[in-house]
Amino acid sequence: MTDKEFFKKIANGKEDFLQEFVDILKKGKFSFCVIGGLGVNAYAEPVVSLDLDVVIVSAKFNDLLPRLKKKFKLEEFANSINVAVKGSALRIQIQTDPRYQDFIKRAKVKNVLGYKLSVAAIEDIFQGKVWAAMDETRRPSKRQKDLADILRLIEVKDDLKNSLPEELKEQLKFS
Repeated sequence: MTDKEFFKKIANGKEDFLQEFVDILKKGKFSFCVIGGLGVNAYAEPVVSLDLDVVIVSAKFNDLLPRLKKKFKLEEFANSINVAVKGSALRIQIQTDPRYQDFIKRAKVKNVLGYKLSVAAIEDIFQGKVWAAMDETRRPSKRQKDLADILRLIEVKDDLKNSLPEELKEQLKFS
């Protein structure tokens, strides 16, 4: 079983929702990059996640959203747009927080569970995880996952811990 077949199987999809989503982005020439846990997987030992977090160039949102609405269910929130399709456990979250826009410029194509996707640079994914871990509006369980992802990235690139805020260094016992 290939990585792609495995991911499709755990997402429980009859169709390849992720590939359909990526095809819309590529066909429309929408610049994007993967961030979040699946982005971490591109650099560290993979951990199964059914959340795909992406950043899409914001200047083209008005062109993209109608295309997505034709095929998928969209739900808009303050800093994200969630994309879903019936029958799949995969959840795609488009991050709309403007702090993430520069990540697209530094992204490189990497293998993410069998898919060739544009992935944010390791330093950018790390920064996003730091922002998420420090966001007190997030559920505690999500913040704990963010801390675990930060540790996974530090295991791959030790000097990342130098850019950790003191608050997180204390939580992670890096004092």
